[in-house]
Amino acid sequence: MSALICGSFAYDTIMVFPDHFKNHILPDKVHILNVSFLVPEMRREFGGCAGNIAYNLKLLGGDPLPMGTVGTDFGPYAEWMDKNGISRKHIKEVNSYTGQAFITTDKDDNQITAFHPGAMGFSHENQVQDAEGVKVGLVAPDGRDGMIQHAEQFAEQGIPFIFDPGQGLPMFGGDELMDFAEKASYIALNDYEAQMFEERTGKSPHELAEMVDALIITRGGEGSHIYTQKHRHEIPTAKVKGINDPTGCGDAYRAGILYGLLNDMDWETTGRIASLMGAIKVESTGPQNHSFTMDEFKQRYKDSFGMSL
Repeated sequence: MSALICGSFAYDTIMVFPDHFKNHILPDKVHILNVSFLVPEMRREFGGCAGNIAYNLKLLGGDPLPMGTVGTDFGPYAEWMDKNGISRKHIKEVNSYTGQAFITTDKDDNQITAFHPGAMGFSHENQVQDAEGVKVGLVAPDGRDGMIQHAEQFAEQGIPFIFDPGQGLPMFGGDELMDFAEKASYIALNDYEAQMFEERTGKSPHELAEMVDALIITRGGEGSHIYTQKHRHEIPTAKVKGINDPTGCGDAYRAGILYGLLNDMDWETTGRIASLMGAIKVESTGPQNHSFTMDEFKQRYKDSFGMSL
């Protein structure tokens, strides 16, 4: 059985400014801002939530079915997916650019980001019912209409799904977020998104958890909480060899959640798998440059949590 992952695909162009933004941006002149940064270091990464989650789930031996809309420039990404054995059956190409993120980082790790959604605006053209053999779904950040439509279609098909609004959360008001919550089986948020969700809906995490089978809230270096209707599971962080780049850690974590759901695992085990996935990701730059064998993963799981997987 597969996991249908509805969400974005994007190229992340990451540039490093070897100085501090604050040395070049005058606070009293921000109303006429006109600055230029020389960025001698640049790299291009494969990204987007659907792409990242699918990559990580495949590493775990799961069966991801990513669904998204891409542009006519998708060729290199398509080759990467083929190389890693990830299905492109539900990837639709439209006459546009693939989503693009342009990120400039300074020596203080401050970031200036511009994002062009491009083909994401056509995500509603994909239909959940076109996928077969789906056990669990996920609605990740994507075009607004696509996110609404795919949640409705998962509910209509009787397929349990995770609502993972991520950076797309500000697109929705309180009533719309409550509608997603009523349709979803699971909700995944980071701690900042959880606070925003509560402000917009008036629902505390405990109240929200009573509406779904599980509410998952990640808390960075403090681990994560998985709320079920009767219990809050405290999920610890996994051991990290070194922190290089947090980009895509949340997506890696969500792949671990999907893996646990696909294999009918309990929440304690599922959460720890997800935690370890995030730890492995943070050790490498870019969202899809890490790899491991399952034997290596099982050993790290034992080293981190003192138990066998």
